[in-house]
Amino acid sequence: MNTKLMATLVAGAALSLGAAAQTGPIRIGVVTPLSGTYAGIGQQVKWGLDMAAKEINTAGGVMGRQLELIYEDEEANPAVAVQKAEKLFQVSKVDFLTGTVNSGSTLAVGQVAERNNRLIATTVSFADSITADKCSPNVFRVNARAGMQSAALADWMASTKPNANVFYLGPDYEMGRSTVAAFKAAAEGKGAKTVGEVFAPLDNKDYSPFFGQMRSARPSVVYTSVAGNDTVRLLTQMAEFGLSRNVQVVGASGTVTSQNLSAIGKAADGFVTGVGYSPNIDNPENKKFVAAFEVANKTKPDLYGADSYGVLFFYKAAVEKARSTDTDKVRAAMRGIQWVTPQGVKTMRAGDHQAMQDMYAVRVNSGQFEIVGKVPASSAIGPDTCAKF
Repeated sequence: MNTKLMATLVAGAALSLGAAAQTGPIRIGVVTPLSGTYAGIGQQVKWGLDMAAKEINTAGGVMGRQLELIYEDEEANPAVAVQKAEKLFQVSKVDFLTGTVNSGSTLAVGQVAERNNRLIATTVSFADSITADKCSPNVFRVNARAGMQSAALADWMASTKPNANVFYLGPDYEMGRSTVAAFKAAAEGKGAKTVGEVFAPLDNKDYSPFFGQMRSARPSVVYTSVAGNDTVRLLTQMAEFGLSRNVQVVGASGTVTSQNLSAIGKAADGFVTGVGYSPNIDNPENKKFVAAFEVANKTKPDLYGADSYGVLFFYKAAVEKARSTDTDKVRAAMRGIQWVTPQGVKTMRAGDHQAMQDMYAVRVNSGQFEIVGKVPASSAIGPDTCAKF
């Protein structure tokens, strides 16, 4: 074969591959816990993503290309999450990554994303550091961070339990310590007094060793940021030991959700949290979303399902604005973009990559969630403290 013909064939093959890259599926990697204590959270993440992908693909995809979701179980373990993220970037060649639940996993996978020049958006992780002192140009957060949750909850507590004595119990890792610190600052700023704090291991089976310290502190409010199965054990054991009597129990967004509420039972009644999502948000987008979610999954969505649903529309809006899946172009498009979610229209703050949204105080009443307070996005989000880019 002569040299000229060979060059022609090679060029043709390159053009064909380039065309395929622009017309083939857009691959989105999902690193999320599908087993272990946070498996219930991972299930909501999967339900939300699957539902959004189906809707987008049925409507024609993104710039005519279908979305393809590729799942990997991270077991809520940062070391495993890093391995799975590398596999998705290097082997599956995903264009974008989401799904991380454990805040430590999100921080670790964010570094992997930087090395691979790809983008990640978390829909679950609460730690303020993700979009603050440990912010990354390749990491975005579409859900509310700990400080935003705390703004809504502290506002409600100040009006119903003024100058409360608060005891804190959180899981002993990045998210747990961050959420406790965020709410403590917000609560003390509105007159509350801290009377004690402890941190329990993740997937802790017995909380009773902490109850003596809790009793002696004589709190009027107990705040916790445990999640998943840990919440079931904590609130059930508190009720069994009589610690819930005459004490208001409050907590982080992921503490009591539709996933673990039935397992907690009556021990959850009266619990109040600050959240960025509730199935009871009264707007057309949310009503349509909740109805479709219940039909598809036989249960109501929680904040994880709603924000995971919304992240694909965030990515879709950015890709269509950029007219490309190129990382640098999509990153630029994401900064400052607005997109429609079940919560309403969200805005991605350009400086720190933190989504802005209204926040709510929600109480469990006879096994149902009810909205009891609201703080607007501009008041909840707090200052942009990211200084790395």
